[in-house]
Amino acid sequence: MTSIKQAAETFLNSRRIAVTGVSRTPANHGGNVVYTRLRDAGYEVFAVNPHAKSIEGDPAYANLSEIPGGVDAVVIATAPQHAKATVQEAIDLGVKQVWMHRTVDKGSVDPEAATLGREHGLTVIEGGCPLMYGRASDRGHRIMCRLFMLTKRIPREV
Repeated sequence: MTSIKQAAETFLNSRRIAVTGVSRTPANHGGNVVYTRLRDAGYEVFAVNPHAKSIEGDPAYANLSEIPGGVDAVVIATAPQHAKATVQEAIDLGVKQVWMHRTVDKGSVDPEAATLGREHGLTVIEGGCPLMYGRASDRGHRIMCRLFMLTKRIPREV
């Protein structure tokens, strides 16, 4: 097993990251917060929403396979019932890093999707938020990270 800290570092060393579940009406939507913070921190990020042509002023893509040049990692910020299809698409495209976003609610975590990904060699982070780690993090997210680790709302290992 790999520590969550090491898995997060590896994930955040990815050059191109897709964020699924970004909304046309952001209003503090988790996917949009992750997307814009990663973008503003200098990551090459891609918004995925099958119902939008643009998100946050950037092009949006209906699915992972539409992203020109592909991606190295995916943040899943959709409802959990959509996670398995995204993990399957990541497998089909050769993406090796998947992060199922979760903070205060059940978020995007789907244990069945996580198992599918791991069975196919993906590193799957089930919970937490990429903004809790690395250069895109902020004090509030780092505090949440410590709290959620203590209460086991995010994994210590993946």
